[in-house]
This record gives sequence, structure tokens and C-alpha cells, in this order.
Amino acid sequence: MPKQSEEMLMDLWMSLLLVWITCVPCVSMTPIIGQSKSTQTGGSTAVASGLGEGQRLLSRAKRGWVWNQMFVLEEFSGPDPILVGRLHTDLDVGSKNIKYVLAGEGAGTIFAINELTGDIHAMKRLDREEKAEYTLTAQVVNADTDEPLEPPSEFIIKVQDINDNPPQFIEGPYRASVPEMSPVGTPVTRVTATDADDPVYGNSAKLVYSILEGQPYFSVDPNSATIKIALHGMDREMREEYLVVIQAKDMGGHMGGLSGTTTVTITLTDINDNPPKFSKSLYEFIIPEDLPTGKMGGKVKANDRDIGENAKSTYSVIEGNDQGVFEIVTDPQTQEGLLRLKKPLDYESKRAYTLKVEATNVRFEPSSGGPFKDTATVKIVVEDADEPPVFSKPMYSLEVNENAPINTVIGTVNARDPDSTGSSVRYFIDRHTDLERQFNINVDDGKITLAKPLDRETDMWHNITVTATEVRNHSQISRAIVAIRVMDINDNAPEFATEYEAFLCENGKPGQVIQTVSAVDKDDPIQGHYFDYRLVPEMLNNPNFTIKNNQDNSISVLAKHDTFRRQKQEMYFLPIIVTDNGNPPMSSTNTLTIRVCGCSKDGIVQSCNVEAYVLPIGLSMGALIAILACIILLLVIVVLFVTLRRHKNEPLIIKDDEDVRENIIRYDDEGGGEEDTEAFDIATLQNPDGINGYLPRKDIKPDLQFMPRAGQHSGPNGVDVDEFINVRLHEADNDPTAPPYDSIQIYGYEGRGSIAGSLSSLETASSDSDQNYDYLREWGPRFRRLGELYSVGESDRET
Repeated sequence: MPKQSEEMLMDLWMSLLLVWITCVPCVSMTPIIGQSKSTQTGGSTAVASGLGEGQRLLSRAKRGWVWNQMFVLEEFSGPDPILVGRLHTDLDVGSKNIKYVLAGEGAGTIFAINELTGDIHAMKRLDREEKAEYTLTAQVVNADTDEPLEPPSEFIIKVQDINDNPPQFIEGPYRASVPEMSPVGTPVTRVTATDADDPVYGNSAKLVYSILEGQPYFSVDPNSATIKIALHGMDREMREEYLVVIQAKDMGGHMGGLSGTTTVTITLTDINDNPPKFSKSLYEFIIPEDLPTGKMGGKVKANDRDIGENAKSTYSVIEGNDQGVFEIVTDPQTQEGLLRLKKPLDYESKRAYTLKVEATNVRFEPSSGGPFKDTATVKIVVEDADEPPVFSKPMYSLEVNENAPINTVIGTVNARDPDSTGSSVRYFIDRHTDLERQFNINVDDGKITLAKPLDRETDMWHNITVTATEVRNHSQISRAIVAIRVMDINDNAPEFATEYEAFLCENGKPGQVIQTVSAVDKDDPIQGHYFDYRLVPEMLNNPNFTIKNNQDNSISVLAKHDTFRRQKQEMYFLPIIVTDNGNPPMSSTNTLTIRVCGCSKDGIVQSCNVEAYVLPIGLSMGALIAILACIILLLVIVVLFVTLRRHKNEPLIIKDDEDVRENIIRYDDEGGGEEDTEAFDIATLQNPDGINGYLPRKDIKPDLQFMPRAGQHSGPNGVDVDEFINVRLHEADNDPTAPPYDSIQIYGYEGRGSIAGSLSSLETASSDSDQNYDYLREWGPRFRRLGELYSVGESDRET
């Protein structure tokens, strides 16, 4: 604790002690009875001496002022416990055996009472900020029996505050911002400090604020702690951030008070107070004349000391761009002005441009009277370039009749070299656009001619691309589109719009419309189509049908009588000639098929087949089809049943004539060779050297006692089929677990190679009678004898 605080604490303690000494006579006369925090009178209870046992004499004693509140200073740490106060009762006359008892908050730990005198002491150092008051009860009891002599009385001990807590800025350090160029007195922010001391007792919690660092730019209100601008014309571009130190001091700022500090970082925010400024007053660019439109030809930049939105500018051309050849746009990332070409340049017509560009701030302050601006001059020199030829028109539209003869001139395209040298131009057709090579072009004069006949009904338009190339520089190429329209001539005859099939009811009336017929023509005359219909001359006097013109390029076919019968004639064919109005006229003969049908009374077609008359009554064609389908299904089931019966599995019991025991059976099947792994285990046959000549039996249960005998193993270089079979035969003869009959096993192993290949007859397509065995004599002496035996067999069979 600071020395000044200790001195103040001692002075306060001595004053309180003097007051207490003055009041002791009054306190000593106060009985501790009644309730706390109230002034009341009552009687004191005593036991009268000389009365009979069990009898009590009640008497009323005078009760004085009730002591219900005491005080003690916090943070007092003397060598002895602090005397808080003294309790006294009228029963304490010196001769009675009584004692004082203390209970409640902190009794026995923080506060202790002298049982004899009633003095209350504070045993520990107290802190008002932890607990400001304690509620306790005191009572007088018999020292021997602890029997209460008076009711308990409640009182409060309050901890008096001293200035032992400095002010604190709980929310610090602070950050604040204020616009630059703000006037003096503009509030920036407000700080707040708190003091844990008692705000109602003395000046321990009365705070006064002051600024330690940050002058002369800022000031602070001593009472409200509001930080304000103190200097005029604070410019962000000169200095953006300031560190201000604020102090809060208690005791009203007087000497001896405690203090605390905090920092406030104040940032000046930007306002648009600086104009854009071009880095140069004159920019010069050289742009080639073949620069494509939309491409950039140069950059300009206007710098602005402001930041953010206040530094953004837009660029515009205000002079020298009357023809609209150039435009300038703003790059949003770099804030540069990009000078772009809006129209093509032509060195031969204009070789230089002088532009005046302007940069204008996007935002501006209302008080400034308008946005800030700056201008610069841009000089552009057009550089000559070898340009490709230029067509007189970007697109040509030509027409040609579809009956035009080969080599007819359809039209002409024209291109020139815009350069001052004026190179000659040659013309070509891009064959990717004329895959059928319908057209040709003269390379010198650009005349387009017809190479193949045209058909408007196949292709009405032909769009080809013509290229023009400089003679001296073949890389300079330009293109133009030529749209050729094929004009129509009357070269197609009209025909029925569809394949009509008319139905005529037997009970129809004369003059009934059977079918309405229309025609189509692939040609496209300018005046439109008009078709003329008539019957063929052979049927002008057709007794059955006639036609009527509907005046809309269609006709109606009418019946002349009502005696049509399917039994007599089921179908009629009516040829009709259709002629167009072209020049010359074209015509075609189309046949209308008319089927006679049975109809209901309402004229609805029901049946158009003659077979309907021969069907049994009540049995339709659908029923007959269903019956026939059922018969076919039954036949299929019978056939399947018979087939399955024939392929039924043979019985497992071996018949006598099929028993292979003691029989010699000829096998022509040599097995599947080394690739057959399903019928038997060929692992040993493929490598008889690898299993020591032992092949486990698969037709019996293995016997662990039966092991291959030593000495039956063949050397790795001495294995052949004959030895392998002899070893297996010896094992079978001496194996007691083998079946009691001989078994025939098929081995697919044919040895380790043979110049003869396979001897199987299964691979030949010829029969035994057609087989010639003379080729066996060419295989050596071993097979020569075999060929002779087969030849002898064939000769014997013939004889």
C-alpha cells in the first residue's frame, strides 16, 4: 500500500477510535435484546432466588438503545486484531456467570468475541470490494450450562472503504477513426474507466480524465472522457494513424489519487480531397494500321493520392476523335486508361491523330463543387503495314437459273490491294464451302462460272467463300461470302400429295364423294401453282366414277351408281392426269386405288375383304386366328415332349454288352492335348519330372500307408511316355486298394514333340476311302511301314 494511503488510513482510524471511546459508556449500558435495525423496549428475563423449585418470578428491566450497526476499515493490517466494537448487557454486573456468544457470517473465522467482555475483533484483513458487510447475531448465555439468558440480537458490521483500487479501462485498448480534415472539436470516440471503490463514500471513485500522449492533435473531456479533434487541417496523406494515451485518476484528480491509462489508436479515414494527376502531360504511341479493332494501342495513368473509391477515375477522349476511331476505358484493377481501337486504321488515308484525354474522379465531396479532373495529350502515329486485299463488298448475292448450261457466267467479285504499292490480286474458291465443285472462278478477273448442272429442288442456295490473295505476298488473304440463288424453272410434273387409298361402301348412294385428291409440285413458280385434273382418255366415259373440281387445286372423286359389290369386284383403279400451269406445262398420271367395303347403316367401314362372306356365321377372322394359334402351340408342346423323351439319361446299371471289363475297345479320341484341363488332371503329363513319378488316385479314398516305392523314379532326362505308362501299370498291379477289374484311361500327353505332328483322323475332312497315305513314306522309315499297312488295308477293302 502506498505511504500516503497508509497515513490517511491511520488518521481515519484514530478519528473512529475517538468516537468509539466517547460512546462506550452508552454502549456498556445497552442490553443486547430485541431485533436488529429497530428501536424497541421490552423486558429482561431473570430467575428470582428463594422461590420454590420450578417456580419463576418474571420482572421487567429497563431496556436502552439497541446497537445494530458497527464499522471496520478495510485493508487494515496491524500487529493485533482490530477492535470493531463492544457488546454489553444489563445482566453483566460482574458477579453473574455469563458469557457472550457470536454467530453468523464470519463468526469464529473473521470476527471473534471476547466471551467475558463482549469485545468484537476482526481477525483478518478485510476487502470491501470482496464483501461490503457482514450480518451476525449475539447472545448472552450461562457460562456453565450454555442456557440462553436473553434472546439473540442481530446486527451488521460494515466494511468502510479506502482508496485502494486504481481506475481500470475494461474495454481498452481502443481503436477509432475520424475523417481527415475534420474541424476542431469533432468527437472521435469516448472511453470509459471503472473504479472498484465505493462511489458514495468520499472521492475514491470520482474519476477525472486527461491526455498524456497525442497533443496537439487530440484532446479529452475530463468528465465525459470524449476524445475530440484539437488541430485543424489533419491530412491523411501526411499522416494516417495516431496513438493517444488517456489517463483516468480517482480522488477527483487530486494528489494522492490512483490512476490508470489506456491507449486509443485513431485512424484518419480518407475523403476525396486530392485530384487525379497524369504522370505525363504528353503521351506518344505508334500503332500499326492492321491492329484489329478492340485491341489496345496504349495506356495512360492518372495517379490519385486518395485511396479506395476516392481514388477511382474514369477516362474519356474529349478532343481529336471526331470520327470515333478510338475509345478509352478504365482498367478496374490498375486504374489505367486503356486506349483501344474502335474502327480500323488506314495508313493511306490518315497517318497521325492527336487526342486529348481527361481523367475524372468517380466520387466527389459535395462541398468541393464538382469532381476533380485532369487532362493530357495523346499523339498517335499510324504505322504502315502490308494489308490483305479488300473486296468491294463483304458479301455478294448472285442468281442463276437451274437449267443454265455449263460455263455460264454467274457473276463477278472484285478485290483490290489497299497498300500504296498496289499488288495484283488472284481469286480462288474455298473448296471446303463447295465440296461438290459446282462452281469455278477465274483467278485473274474473279468471274464465277457454273461447273456442274444445278437442281433447285435439291439445293436452292449455294453459299461459297471466295478468297483474294496478293501476288507478291501469298500470306495476305481476304475472304468474301458469295450467296448464289438457284432460280426455278418448270421441270417437275405435279403428283398426288400422298398415296391415296379410297374406300367405297356397297350401300353408298350415287354422287357420294369417295375421296378428295390434291397435288403437289416441287417447282416454285412466282405466280403460284394451279393444277388441272382429268381422267385418262380411255376412261373419259368411266361408268363407275367421275371427278369434280373443287376450285382450290383439289378434286373430289364421286361414285356414279350404288351397285358396287365385293363379290363382283373388290378393287378399282382410277388413273388421273394432273397438269400444272408452268411454261412449258408438266403433267403426270397418278392412280387412285378404290376398295369396295361393307359398311354399316351410318356409312362406317366394317370389312373390305371378300373372305368375310365365306366365313361361318358367328365366327370372325380373329377367332379363326386364335384357334390356329392354339393348334400350333399344342403341336410345339408335343414335339418338345417327344424330344425330351428321346434325350432321357441312360440307366446307371451297366449292361453286359456295354461292360468294358475284359473287352478291347478302340478309342479314336486322343483327348484335348495339353489344353484339356477339364476331363482329367494333366499336370503330371505336362511335366512328369516334377512330381517324382507319383500320381495320386482319384477313384478311391487315399491311403496314407500306401506310398510310392523307391527306385521307381526316373531321372529328369530319361522320361518318355512308354516308361511313364509302365510305371503306372506296375503301381496298379501292386496296389491292394485298386478296383478288382482293369480300367482304361485316356492320356492326352503325346510326348515332347514329333516331326509328324498329330496322327488323329478327326482333323481331316476326308473319309477313310478318300484318304491317301502315300505322304507317310516321306516321314522316314518308321512311318513308311505304317503307310504300307494302311495302303494294304485300303486295297483289301476294295477287293
